[in-house]
This record gives sequence, C-alpha cells and structure tokens, in this order.
Amino acid sequence: MSENQEAVVPAAGATRLSLVSDCGDCFGLCCVALAYAASADFAQDKPAGKPCPSLQRDFRCAIHRDLRTSGFQGCTVYDCFGAGQKVSQQTFGGRDWRAAPESAASMFEVFPVMRQLHELLWYITEALALPKARPVHARLGAALRETEEFTGLAPEALKDLDVATHRDRVNELLLKASELVRAEFKGKRKDRRGADLMGARLRGADLRGANLRGALLIAADLRGADLRLADLIGADFRDASLAGADLTEAFFLTQAQLNAAKGDGTTKLPPSLVRPAHW
Repeated sequence: MSENQEAVVPAAGATRLSLVSDCGDCFGLCCVALAYAASADFAQDKPAGKPCPSLQRDFRCAIHRDLRTSGFQGCTVYDCFGAGQKVSQQTFGGRDWRAAPESAASMFEVFPVMRQLHELLWYITEALALPKARPVHARLGAALRETEEFTGLAPEALKDLDVATHRDRVNELLLKASELVRAEFKGKRKDRRGADLMGARLRGADLRGANLRGALLIAADLRGADLRLADLIGADFRDASLAGADLTEAFFLTQAQLNAAKGDGTTKLPPSLVRPAHW
C-alpha cells in the first residue's frame, strides 16, 4: 500500500471510509498473498504466498518510507480498497496467518476476491454520489447491497464466488451512470475507451466528458489537460504527466491511479483523493 493512502478521507461517508486501506488492521496480506516479478516496479521476484523479506513480525513494512528509492515503486501504487483489514479482522475473525498457519492458504486465496468486491463497492458508492446518475441510483443501490452481502460470506463461499459475472453486471450500471454524467458534452465528448495513448501528446487537451475507460495513458503528456467529468475507470496513468491538469470533477478515479502518475502542486484533484507525496 502507498504511504499516501492512510491520509485519504473519502467524500461519501461511512461506506467509503470502510474502503480505505488500513495497514494497522491488516496482516500484511498484500505483502504475502500476491506475487510480483523483478521489474521497474519491483526490485526482485516474489512468489504468491511467500512473505516479502521486508515484512516485519508486526506485519509492517521495514522500508515503508523508502519503497520508491529501494526499487519497490509498485508497492506505493497498490491499493486494496480496505480488503486487507476486512479479510483479516472479519472474514478470519482477527486470527493472523502466523498464529493460525492452517488458515494461511485460505486467507491468501480469499484476499484477491475481497479486493475485487471492495473495488466494486468504491465505484458503486461514487456512482451513487453523482446527481446526474439518479435514474440508475435504485439499481446501483441494489448492487451495493448485494456486493456488501458477498463481502460477508465465509471463506469457502468467497472462494467459490463468480466475481467476474457479478463485475460484468455492475459494470453495465457504472457505464450507464457514466453516460448520464457525460451527456452534457453530447456531440463533442471524446470516446477513447481502451485506446492506446501511450506517450501521447495531450498537453492542454480538452478532455471534458471524455470516455477514457481502460485507456493506456502510460507516460502520456497531460500537462494542463482538462479532465473534468471524464470517466477514468481503469485508465493506466503510470508515469503520465498530470502537472497543471484539472481532475476536480473526474470520476471513477482512484488513489492508486494518482500514485502511479506524475503531478505537482498545480494539479487539481477531486476532494476525495490526496496529492501523492512523491509529486
């Protein structure tokens, strides 16, 4: 988890607060359950289920303040949306995988499932806070309740859950909410869904109301770009330059996306997110 995420104060009340990562209530699950390969984001290989060498006995990171300079930039970008503490404290009742090694394999298998559910809760909650998406609020509310019920399932039921099918159903609602919000830009809004915009020169671009879902914006120049009311769900902002960009009303933007980008003090952010420390 990023050193910046503990300071995030979401804007949508208690539901959003439960979706903020809290490493103090987690058993270091992202540092154990997940695998990573040596790359620009990670200084070494680590297989799934093996604790990171920097994970201490109290489940805290020994190099937390130096992750970027130590070659672990990927750790500062990852966000579990609060799934770590949910699995640690509720699904497994506060029993950690060291004290109860018989539960380790199950805990590590459940964690990625819970993470997907919590990410969906984050997006649904944001969609419910968009006034222009009111026509689908009732259906979104039902999806929120169903997703929350799934997060309360026992470990075995969670492992058998068809998350992909549920995600597809929720995504249809999120897309409808997006269309309703962006409708005022009818005729000029840009559809860049899934577009390959790696390294694109978009400095000062008018991207208001644009559909940038899943767009590859790696190392793109977005300095001074206007991204208000743009749908940014799943957009890849790794090393994208956001200096001076206006993201104040952009939606479905996460802290992890910001942490992966490069901005500065002039970048305008939504009130629910914080300026990364490395900007």
